[in-house]
Amino acid sequence: MSNYHIKHLEEYYQVYRKSVREPENFWEEIAEEHFMWRKKWDKVLSWDFSKPEVKWFEGAKLNITENCIDRHLRTKGDKTAILFEPNNPEEKAQHITYKQLHERVCKMANVLKDQGIKKGDRVCIYLPMIPELAISLLACARIGAIHSVVFAGFSSTALATRINDCDCKMVLTSDGSFRGEKTIDLKGIVDEALGNTQCVETVLVVKRINSGINMKKGRDKWMQPLLDKASKDCEPEIMNAEDPLFILYTSGSTGQPKGMVHTTAGYMVFTAYTFKNVFQYNNDDVYWCTADIGWVTGHSYIVYGPLANGATTVMFEGVPTYPDWGRFWEVVQKHKINQFYTAPTAIRALAKQSLDFVEKYDLSSLKVLGTVGEPINDEAWKWYNDNIGKKKSPIVDTWWQTETGGIMITPIPFVTPTKPTYATLPFIGVQPAIMDENGNEIKGNQVDGRLCIKFPWPGIARTIWGNHERYRDTYFSAYKGMYFSGDGALRDEVGYYRITGRVDDVIIVSGHNLGTAPIEDAINEHPAVAESAIVGFPHDIKGNALYGYVILKETGESRDQNNLRKEINQIIAEHIGPIAKLDKIQFTQGLPKTRSGKIMRRILRKIAQKDTGDLGDTSTLLNPEVVQSIMDNAL
Repeated sequence: MSNYHIKHLEEYYQVYRKSVREPENFWEEIAEEHFMWRKKWDKVLSWDFSKPEVKWFEGAKLNITENCIDRHLRTKGDKTAILFEPNNPEEKAQHITYKQLHERVCKMANVLKDQGIKKGDRVCIYLPMIPELAISLLACARIGAIHSVVFAGFSSTALATRINDCDCKMVLTSDGSFRGEKTIDLKGIVDEALGNTQCVETVLVVKRINSGINMKKGRDKWMQPLLDKASKDCEPEIMNAEDPLFILYTSGSTGQPKGMVHTTAGYMVFTAYTFKNVFQYNNDDVYWCTADIGWVTGHSYIVYGPLANGATTVMFEGVPTYPDWGRFWEVVQKHKINQFYTAPTAIRALAKQSLDFVEKYDLSSLKVLGTVGEPINDEAWKWYNDNIGKKKSPIVDTWWQTETGGIMITPIPFVTPTKPTYATLPFIGVQPAIMDENGNEIKGNQVDGRLCIKFPWPGIARTIWGNHERYRDTYFSAYKGMYFSGDGALRDEVGYYRITGRVDDVIIVSGHNLGTAPIEDAINEHPAVAESAIVGFPHDIKGNALYGYVILKETGESRDQNNLRKEINQIIAEHIGPIAKLDKIQFTQGLPKTRSGKIMRRILRKIAQKDTGDLGDTSTLLNPEVVQSIMDNAL
């Protein structure tokens, strides 16, 4: 019997040792005993990080929705699968049972088929956090279509780029979305995006805010009448283990976003196993991850991981500030939440408010707290531990990425002793290595360097859609035979890991990975801008905020600078989304560059962070004199 649910530290070490000594045997046992297969695999693992190529459970046949829904129907059919909490607390919450979920997924799957979607087609999903979002993922998976969810806060330009990159045939959207007191015209954004695409044949529209919208004849169709006519039976498409399940775009340090491809079997096994252990989920628990399904956190830990374990998973449409700063805690009390998983950004924002917003609610149902998206700082960790967990609910500070598919370094609650700001120990089967800049592994404890993984795990992304070479160059070229995470890390005296942040040109703002290149590309489209460079600096709420250094063309130098700042941020909002707006914009005559023309972001970062005590040797720069000028005018 495999150790599917780890209960104490000794067991963790014993299972971990087995998982790294005999990875194939370990994952084979997990896969065999806890999932439903139409055909067993011929080979557990084949891999070569130099190509790079990874295949798990090759030869196996399955459908992930049978594992997430069908197999629970006999024993858990009447259990709530998805608990939907709407934006407006006055609107009634929806409890969707596994039986109801099965029927709704099958109906939507049949609608997709009736509209010409077949195995391997890409479907773009641009929906708010309503049940149809989770249902549409599962409906695609049911028929073997590949879903590509785009966060419904991204601009039309960002949406069009993602639709074009993977040649989507269909878009699923809604008439709009509620966000706190605001409504957002999602259909209008889709219409604008489709002005720059050729591949989309059909747009299916879910009614949510009941606003008047433009429907293009022949292309746009309301979802509900199609669902009303659809059959509630849909045989699952039998997929190969390595068939793509979804594409999810993540910011790159070059302009084009990267479409990470996750395949079916390995992803399923890894997300389900991590979910069960990292949250110590028990059968009657109510679990809530506050993320949006537009991010990988929502894919893995709102939809696939929880449902594969027959869990009750909460989908929250709203924001933590509406109708007031107590909304999270009101939902915890209302639904007796047992596991609560959120971002450090949210915790820092909530910690700045009066404790009255917390103390009026009963949080005694909470058993496990979690954080995701970026490393949590000490102050936020302590506030969360003291005021939300009441020092009895352990905090799992989880490190993972879109590329890893699931949680990689984390405490296991009630198993691993926690330490503020530390992600602690590698999860079962995960083999981290800390590397120096010369490509050597740094052994032992009390060391720091770059975080790599030296052996494949089942949830690893297999490629970048349409660009395997970029996948190799980005993740496997820096350190031979290893996956390079792009993050720095330190290992303390007992072997606990702490993530120290990005070492490349990606900045984590409010838990979102933002590549500097696409933001700079957008800024540089402003007619008054000659060149720009973006760096991150610490921010009390967001973790990091964005600081822009902008060189103006001569024609722009006489312009009103405050208006210019507004226009630059407006362009960023249109091209990427409001999340990428700059907090500070400094106009400058030049940027520090090496003789090969590379911008020395390290120096710009230090100036933005007001850490100018030691800027290193600037004499090798092409224009060392510009550094003093930037420092003198820093914001």
